[in-house]
Amino acid sequence: MAGEDRTKGAPTGASGIARPPRYRLDQPKAPRRRLLPAYDPESFGRLSERIARFLGTWRFITWMTLVIIAWVVWNAFAPVGWRFDGYPFIFLTLILSLQASYAAPLILLAQNRQADRDRVTYEQDRKQNERSIADTEYLTREIAALRMGLGEVATRDWIRSELEDLMRDLDERRALFPAESDEDR
Repeated sequence: MAGEDRTKGAPTGASGIARPPRYRLDQPKAPRRRLLPAYDPESFGRLSERIARFLGTWRFITWMTLVIIAWVVWNAFAPVGWRFDGYPFIFLTLILSLQASYAAPLILLAQNRQADRDRVTYEQDRKQNERSIADTEYLTREIAALRMGLGEVATRDWIRSELEDLMRDLDERRALFPAESDEDR
């Protein structure tokens, strides 16, 4: 009885050993818990591109310059009790280092995304050029085949020149043998 209680509810094989429950293949697995938060790489990449575009503008440089000037002026000329960063401006240096440490990877990420887009564009252009070359070669072969075929066909100009040659020959015969031409009439 104890063996039956142990395997009650769990499927058993031919040997009577309990097997783990089967997962249904027609249903998706439940998502696993992760230690790190999940994020969408595309939306993060778009955000990094927007930040990188903003960091590369004169507007950013102007605002950054104004903030640094205001920081230095405030901490140099404000009353001593109101100053929050003394003369060597250690906190300002920390803030600028922090901003640079985040800006550099974001700019690199944006450049990598742009390089990936460029690579896809170049690949598409290369395939389009290959198709154009193949089409041009096909048309060249078709035109050559048409020219070869037309070389054997009597053209209007060729027939006209042949008829003119025959007329000239007839006129010369009439000039050489006028009596024969009058009898024929």
